[in-house]
Parts: sequence; C-alpha cells; structure tokens
Amino acid sequence: MKIEDLDEFYSRFKYGEDIFHQLMAKRVKDILLIATFYDAFIFEQDGRLSEQINGEYRQLNLSTAPRVTSVATGSDALKKLNEQSFDLVIMMMRIGDMTPFQLAKAIKEQYKNIPILLLLNVQSDYVIWESNEDGRRYIDDVFLWNGDTKLFLAMVKSIEDKLNADFDTVNGLVRVVLLVEDSVHYYSLFLPTLYSIIMKQTQKLIEEEVSDINKRLRMRVRPKVILAHNYEDAIEAYERYKEYILCVISDVRFLKDHVEDAEAGIKLIKTIMSDKSEIPIILQSSEEENKATADEHGVFFLNKNSKHLFSDLRNYMEYNLGFGNFVFRNQYGDVIDFASNIADFERKIKIIPEESLVFHSRFNHFSNWLIAHGEILIAKKIRPVVVEDFNTKEELREFIFHTFKTVRTERNKGKIINFDPDSLTELNQVVRLSDGSLGGKGRGLAFLNALLVTMEYDKKYQGINIALPGTAIIGTNEFDNFLENNHIIKNIFNKSDLEIDEIFLQGDLSQQLIDRLMIFLDHFPFPLAVRSSGLLEDSQAQPLAGVYRTYMLPNNHPDKNVRFHQLSEAIKLVYASVFQTDTRKYLDSLNFKSEDEKMAVILQEIVGNIHGEQYYYPHISGVAQSYNFYPTSYIEHSDGTANIALGLGKSVVDGKLNYRFCPKYPQNEMLPPEEMMRSSQKEFYALDLKNNDFELIKGEESTLSKLDIRCADSHGTIKYLASTWDYQNERLTEDTTVKGFKVLTFFSILKYNYFPLAQILTDLLEMGEISFGIPVEIEYALNLEKDPKYGLNPTFYILQIRPLAVASESYHINPQQVVKKDLMLYTEHGMGNGIIHDIYDIIFLDSDAFDKTKTQEMANEISLWNEQFKTDFRKYVLIGPGRWGTRDRFLGIPVKWANINMAKAIIECGLSDFIIEASQGTHFFHNLVAMNVGYFTIPFYSETDFIDWVWLKEQTIFKKGTYFVHLRFDHPLIIKMDGKTGLSIIQK
Repeated sequence: MKIEDLDEFYSRFKYGEDIFHQLMAKRVKDILLIATFYDAFIFEQDGRLSEQINGEYRQLNLSTAPRVTSVATGSDALKKLNEQSFDLVIMMMRIGDMTPFQLAKAIKEQYKNIPILLLLNVQSDYVIWESNEDGRRYIDDVFLWNGDTKLFLAMVKSIEDKLNADFDTVNGLVRVVLLVEDSVHYYSLFLPTLYSIIMKQTQKLIEEEVSDINKRLRMRVRPKVILAHNYEDAIEAYERYKEYILCVISDVRFLKDHVEDAEAGIKLIKTIMSDKSEIPIILQSSEEENKATADEHGVFFLNKNSKHLFSDLRNYMEYNLGFGNFVFRNQYGDVIDFASNIADFERKIKIIPEESLVFHSRFNHFSNWLIAHGEILIAKKIRPVVVEDFNTKEELREFIFHTFKTVRTERNKGKIINFDPDSLTELNQVVRLSDGSLGGKGRGLAFLNALLVTMEYDKKYQGINIALPGTAIIGTNEFDNFLENNHIIKNIFNKSDLEIDEIFLQGDLSQQLIDRLMIFLDHFPFPLAVRSSGLLEDSQAQPLAGVYRTYMLPNNHPDKNVRFHQLSEAIKLVYASVFQTDTRKYLDSLNFKSEDEKMAVILQEIVGNIHGEQYYYPHISGVAQSYNFYPTSYIEHSDGTANIALGLGKSVVDGKLNYRFCPKYPQNEMLPPEEMMRSSQKEFYALDLKNNDFELIKGEESTLSKLDIRCADSHGTIKYLASTWDYQNERLTEDTTVKGFKVLTFFSILKYNYFPLAQILTDLLEMGEISFGIPVEIEYALNLEKDPKYGLNPTFYILQIRPLAVASESYHINPQQVVKKDLMLYTEHGMGNGIIHDIYDIIFLDSDAFDKTKTQEMANEISLWNEQFKTDFRKYVLIGPGRWGTRDRFLGIPVKWANINMAKAIIECGLSDFIIEASQGTHFFHNLVAMNVGYFTIPFYSETDFIDWVWLKEQTIFKKGTYFVHLRFDHPLIIKMDGKTGLSIIQK
C-alpha cells in the first residue's frame, strides 16, 4: 500500500463513519479578540486558550483548532475584518476609540452573520449594558469576566453549540442541555462549570466503551448546551430540540413577556411537564422558598447561595444522566510501551527498540499522532523524513529526539510549560505542576516571563541580568480536587480559624502532585516562597492583595521527606487562607462567596544569598508603581514611585520603614536628611537557615528573623546601600567606613548609579503600563553580587506584576471655587475619584486617648464598631493617626481590611508627637486604591491640608468608646475626590 493510501486509511479510521465526520461542521475557526494587550495575553497564557481549544478539538476528533487574532481598538477591528474573515468576535467594554455598541452595530451592518460577544471586566459595567437597549440588539450575548479562564472557552463552545445544534441533533442524535438563566454574573460562573461536568461525564462514558471506534463516536456526540435568557427563548429552544433534550436547568425569576416574572421558571417546567416529558429538570434559585415548589413538582432544587452549589450539580448529573495514548508496537503489532503525552513520548523515543522506531517511522505514525495532539511544529519536521535518509537507526532516533527537544524549547520561550523534570533546571521558566488557572499572581508572572523574552531585557544592560526566579505553579484544579476529595467544605462549617487550618493540614494532596513535588524538590535545593494566587487576587476589579498567606521555607532539612512535609503544609495553609475569617469578611464586602474563589499556589525560589552563618536575604527588595499618588515638587503622578528596603520584601509590603524615591528622578530626596535619618529602615527580615524545624501553623513569620541593621553591617551587605550620619557636620556621607550611625539611603544605587535600578524600573513600569493598558505595580529584588547558584552577574529579579487601579476619567475639582471654611477636610494628598454623598457617620480617634503603645487595642475597638456598621448596612468616614493598615503597630493602627471594610473614606493624620510618613506601596494600600475607597493624608505641619478639629469636637457625640468617637449627622457629608490631582474635600 502506498503512503498516500495509508494516510487516507488512518484518516478514515480516525474519524469513523461519514455522518460523524459531518458533526460539528460549523466551527469557530478564527476569533477576533478586541481587548487591551494585557487582557489578550491573559486569555492566551493563563487560560492557555490555544491549549484548551486544542484539547477540546482533540477530544472531539476535529482536525483544526481556532486561531485568535487580537487587536486593541475598534478601528483596528474594522480594518482587520476587511482584511480577513472571522467566525466570532469577542470584545471588551473598553476598546479605545468607540463603544462596543457602536462597534457591534458597524460590524453587523457589514457582516450580519458574525456572532458578537461582549465580555465585561467588572460587574458595574453591566449597568451600561442594561441601559443601552438599542445597542444590545447588535450583540449576541454578554458575559462577565470572573477570573476563571475557562469562561473564554465556554463562550466559544456556546456559539459553536448554537450553530451546530440543529444539524447534529437530527443527524447525529446529539443530546441538548437547556440552560435558562438571565444573570450575567451567574451564568458566567455556571457555564464553564457545566461544560466541565459534561466533558468529564463524556470521558467517563468513553472509558467504559470497549470498541475504539465507539470511543471516537462518543467523543463526537458530546451534548450541546443551549443558553436562553427569557421565557420565550426557552420555550422556543425546548420546542426545537424536545426530542433531544437531555436535561433542563432553569432559574425561577426571569423575563416573560418582557416583564420580570417571579414564577417564570415554574411556568416553564409546568409547560414541559404537561408535554408528558420525562426530561430531568433542575430548578435553581437564590430564594430558598422555591425549594418547596420544586419538591412539589418532583424536580431537583439547587440553591444558588449554597457553598457547595457546583458539587451538588456535579453529583446530580453524574448520578442521573447517564484522547489517547501512543502505543509503541513492534513489526508484528505487539505492544511494547505507550506514551500518555508529549513529554512522555520524548522520553520513550530514546528507549524503544530499533524495530519499533523503524516500523512507526515508515508509516508516519509519529507525525499522525502528533498532529492529532496539536503538535504541528514537531510533526512538520518529522513527517518529510524517511528512514533511508539516515546512515544508522540511532541517527534516526537522535534526530527525532532532538527535534522534539528543540521545538519544545523554542515553543516554551516566554510561555508556561507543563511539568517536565528536565525543564525544572532551566532559568526563566514558569512550570505548571497541575492543571487549572494560574490565579492572579500567576497570570502576572506568566506575563512577566513573556515580557522579558519579547523585549530581550537580558541584553539591554551591560553586565546586568534581568530574570524571573525559578517558578512553578500549582493550578486551581488541585485546589478543587483537594476540597472535594477531603470533604473540606462540610467539615469546616462553624469552625474557628485554627480549627480550619488543622482540618486542611489533615487533608491529602493528589498523588500526582505529591510525585511531582518530590521531583521538584530534587531539582530545587534552594529556599522557597510558597505564595497564594487566587483567581480574584491581583486583578483590577478586586485585588485581594495581601489577604492570603505567603510562607518562606529554608528548604534545607537533610531529610527530603521533612522538606516535602513542610512544603505540603505550606500549600495546605495557603489553601486554608481562603476560608479564614478575615478573608470571608473581605469577600463578603465584594459580594463574593468563598466558593467563588479558587486558589492556585506559586512555588518560587527566594531571591538572595547566604550572609553570615545562617541568614538568607537579598540586598534589596522593593515595590514600584507607575502611578504616584503622592507626587512632590516637580514630580508628576505619571512619573511613578518606588519603595526599597534591605532584606526580604516583607518590610515594604507590610508598610514598615523603608526608602521611597521616584524612578525618573532618583536623585531627588523626598525628605530632609534629619527626617531621613529618623524614618530610615532600622530592622530587616531574613530567612533563618538554621531554623529548619518549625511549625507553619504558628504564622507566616515562623521561619523568618527580624534583624537589626548592624547585623547586615557585620555581613557586609550594606556597603552600597547605606550612608553614615556625620554628627560633627550634621550631614550624611556616603563613606560607610567612618564611624557613625548607619542610615539606609541607597545613595550609591540611586545617586551614583552603581546599579541601574532606577532606569530598569522606569523601563519596566513604562512597558508594563503600555501592555496592561492601565498603571501597574511590580515587586522586585536585587542581588548585587554574582549569584553562586547560577554564576550570574548582579541580577534584578522581577517577582510579580499587577494592575494598579487608577480612574481613567477623573472627577475634577476647581481649587479656585473651593470655600475652605465650609469644609471639614481639605487635602492635596488624596486618593479616589468621584463624589460620595450617602455618608452620615464619622468615627475619629480621640487625640487625648491616643497612646502609640496601645494601637492594637485601638484596632480591636474599631473592628467591633465596623461589625456594627456592617450589621446596619451603613458606611462611615474613619479618621486616625499614622498609617492605617501597617503591620508595625508603632507606625499606626495595625488593622486589616476586614476590620474597617465599611469605611468609605479613610483619613490618616499626624499628631504633634506622632508624625509618620504617609502610607505607600502596601498590600492594604493597594486594596483601598483598587476599590476606590477615599484615602486622604493630612500631614501635621502642612500649610495647605487640614481637618477642622474644632468643628468636629463641637458636634454632638452619638457614641463614645475607649479610643474612638462616633458622630452621626442628619444630612449626608459630601466627599469629592479629584483622581488626577489628588485634591479631595469633605464638606460639612
């Protein structure tokens, strides 16, 4: 038989009978994605859009996968549509030069058959969608981005199902799941889960089949999901597919006859049941009283507010509704071995017998299997080669192996790679240890990895390396499996935080992850950071920065099993942080449930070197933002700001003493020398390598040591970081060899450019802001010495990047029109944007009761007040001294966001004996900015900014505590915030 005939034979064997080859004929082959550069990157890298679609098409035995073309603006989209054809358009709300409604109308007028989907970034944008009735008719459907990257694929599937349902049901007897839901927030969460359940169920049925051909037929007849948003559309879909309906899942309250009907879902199931249909029906509602109605009609009820909603759905569908390995053979067809994936294939190709190698090569088995798995690049290199091109069989083997490895390496540059032990030792790699989303931090790291490769930053600075620390990510699927397999949700109900931690520690990780972590530890004998990466974390809409846990592990115990135990405990405690009291309060304030959140975990090499006998830390850690909320002198908001500190970055992100500068003007000193000496960093954090037997349940600092700067001086690590206070001349000198008080000014770095930190930050912040489309924040660390592990030059390590929420359209305050005598507060150092006009309450700290040694007691008191405001559904203005949210209780009141989350405006002020530099760059601070809570700073000695304390203390006290005073007014306070200038006022 000729090779061409064999190819035709394999092709026919692959697709089975002709009718099944015709199924799914209308496919989304080309997608036009209209989004900012950052959004487009996230869909591809974090969601692994190409891989997910490839996986879907492999499972359905389709030959090609869709291509995604990204453009950033509406005008670019129209131009691209004129150049090539697309099967689907997906657009974001903010696309530059026109609204999505204008663009959709323009597209539909020219290309009326192209489906258009709108993907909202934040739920508040749904108001815009609702209010534009005319524009909505040009858009086929709307979805809400919820952080779960499976949503993008679900959107594509929903369009394909709609296009193919008519033909596939009639000709292939394909089943249909009818989903009736009008809440964009809910169906955007529900639809990806529903598809996941259907695919898992289909795969289970496939495994039960004995015949290979039947397995392939099963794959091609996956049930379709038809989504309807109102009664009329639901009835129409039911009538159209009634012979093929597998299940109906319906909300209760939705539109009927263009009016919201509280019983629309009930009427729908009555209509279906009156048809003497035995179709399984699920009624879902957030109103518990509808359960009785569901029971009355004999249908299954799902409570939308249930903490285990999706597991209930999964259990129901599994109970009530009822791609493969490469097989290595010899020339006689006997099975020798098999490969389950590409990495496994690469390993096995080195050890299979020569006769098997020749047999499969002659008949293009390798390239055929690779094409089916989407590995087109490798297949193209192998397919034209014939056995006779090589002198020996070993030459053929080496060619195939090196082709695999070379193509894989090139393909992985700047991308996320699946677990492969050989890749763990490679620099600048992000390795995926398990499937699922990467979470917020993981998305940022993946983006950084791509950015470094694309921009070739490693070649830009002479003698300097810019790198990403060794990084591996445990995807969110492991979190889901951990909760389900260990029955976590039902066991933690009404448990304390400590009890929850203990329950999580008793749980078991999956065997696959355990095996991979053991291999990971073989390749990573370095200190490790175990960091949270929740779906909602570090996103623009809901940052959750600093809410979850991070653990630093020495990872140096002589017993590898102990190292594994410590690592697995850290992972479990990061998982447990999703369900801690403070986290639940935080999620409640964002109108999320704990079930909405999914947790990925980042394992990242800690930047640093060993100093002294036992301490491990970097020379510098820091945070930089491309938008400066507190510009001084000639510095503008857009010039950005940075904070740096000696040692581990906890000193910066926790709001402790550190050094602040502007990357564009690093020589500009923001404080006078005397103040710089007083407020400079006095202590730093290091990892204690001798402490390799610890209990993580005691807290995130259980492996850390807080050291005095004099300790770093003895290590020789402040040579280029410190200045010396010259008492005789009352000035700072850069000579650290002279006697005197050492002050961390970082002058050698910032003024004399010993290391080009300022320029690197300027470049990265600018590129990050361009790529994200909004201001960004990055975390970084520096090793000023050569890294003994890799033999690198002095290295700048990027640890993280996140979007920084800054209002693009500011509310403007004209300072010339402000009448200061009518104001309770005036500041030119405010954050936030817009007008708040529904606040009737003020809580302020009684200055006479202030004692900086009792700030923890103050935090406890304000937390109790906040709980009462939460119960009463009231917001308030909060005023207090020092830094709100600091973890250093001597710099302010050490609250967490959950303690004051009902405050809509927060003011930090100075007292005559308590003057602290304004907050900047902390996790707490980042959350406030992103949630647009007004945050105002009133320096004690300011010539412009003020609080009218006389007026405040003249008001009638509503309630008084030990430290705080509560005022309540009959008329609302008016709070105005100019997001661009920082000018903010509160009117009396």
